[in-house]
Amino acid sequence: MAERKPVHITKEQLAEQRGYAAEVSAMENRPRSYHVVTYGCQMNAHDSEKLSGMLRQMGMEEAPTREDADFVIFNTCCVRDNAERRALGNVTWLKEVRKKNPNLIIAVCGCMIQQPGMAEKILKQYKFIDLAFGTSNLWRLPELLHRTLRSDRSVVVVEEEDSIAEDLPVQRLRQDAAYITIMYGCDNFCSYCIVPYVRGRERSRDPEAILREARELHASGVKEIMLLGQNVNSYGKGLECGMNFPELLRRLDEVGIPRIRFMTSHPKDLSDELIEVLGQSKHILPQFHLPVQHGNDEILRRMNRRYTREQYLDKVRKLRQAVPGIGLTTDIIVGFPGETEEQFLDTLSIVEEVGYDSAFTFIYSPRTGTVAASMEDQIPEDVATDRIKRLIAAQEAGQKKAMSRFIGSEEEVLVEGLSRRSDKAVSGHGRHGVSITFPGTESDIGQIVRVRVTEMKNNTLMGERI
Repeated sequence: MAERKPVHITKEQLAEQRGYAAEVSAMENRPRSYHVVTYGCQMNAHDSEKLSGMLRQMGMEEAPTREDADFVIFNTCCVRDNAERRALGNVTWLKEVRKKNPNLIIAVCGCMIQQPGMAEKILKQYKFIDLAFGTSNLWRLPELLHRTLRSDRSVVVVEEEDSIAEDLPVQRLRQDAAYITIMYGCDNFCSYCIVPYVRGRERSRDPEAILREARELHASGVKEIMLLGQNVNSYGKGLECGMNFPELLRRLDEVGIPRIRFMTSHPKDLSDELIEVLGQSKHILPQFHLPVQHGNDEILRRMNRRYTREQYLDKVRKLRQAVPGIGLTTDIIVGFPGETEEQFLDTLSIVEEVGYDSAFTFIYSPRTGTVAASMEDQIPEDVATDRIKRLIAAQEAGQKKAMSRFIGSEEEVLVEGLSRRSDKAVSGHGRHGVSITFPGTESDIGQIVRVRVTEMKNNTLMGERI
């Protein structure tokens, strides 16, 4: 596929959107409240923060539930088939809610809408949807809502442009932690993945814009940032300044934010330079999400992952040598087309060999438009289900062993909320990315508390305050 140049949204274009926002806020028929429903990854969650920021700019307040809102927007994912079906099912359910609230406006955006043919499907099969737009058009929400309020027809806009829009308003989900997107899109074209087709080609944000955002977050009291990108390890491609991801991390480490995390990393781009930075940094947390996807070389080749099992394991060894005790997490797919029992056993063995702190496990889901969707030897559902059960059992056994290393140790926990089981306990994530619950009150939320880990219950660590 030919490389596309990123489109940098200008200050004039953003000023035009602010003008539309002001016009919407003055309209009599505008919605007074909104609710955003988010599906998918952290990048979608951060996109929803931007959507909320723009909706507040248009004079709306957030409603606690979909039923209470005048404007409901579904920010969708299409990486897995079940995510798409859930989104469309919930959108259809809102058709009934509209009978009680005739003025309800329903919008759908995100990766699902960016798929080829989805815009036509929305216009034909889901005529009750008022507004639909793709990932490249998120920054135009004020203009698109303005058009919707002035029209008696559905507004559907899906443009294929690899855009970068700076300085969009953001309504953060948390005040103590924040997302920073450092790059968009993906150039890897793994044979099972739809992301490059719906998120566009790789394009990196200007490092000075990223650093400025980090400094502002630090000044506002944020204690943790998560850097986001489909493949953060390849940050810097196409930038004239020549900065790469390890150098960006060095610069961010100097800002002084206590905790820095990032995801997702592709193993083929995990460099020795990056591993060295992790070992030397003051604020980058000792945790790393490194998706293996499969343990067999032939399946990895057919997935177009561009590394071997041994190369992956070599990077794991280097990470653990540079950062002793590092928390490793991963993604794994079972039931990829043509997967034999012996090849699946290679995945079980790599899980046992690495010993992940946690793993996101999936049954392969064909996505129209990807190479793997047209491959022969699709795995029967009952075989794939059996394999995922065995994989989960192996991961749970390995996880208990991996988590046991924390018992008796001290961890700094960023408290995220009250425990779901007790209002006299709080929980959050330690520096290694593991959830820890310990005695506390609501006043601890947003604080970093030093905790001694005492025991493990159902893959959750329990602790006591120091």
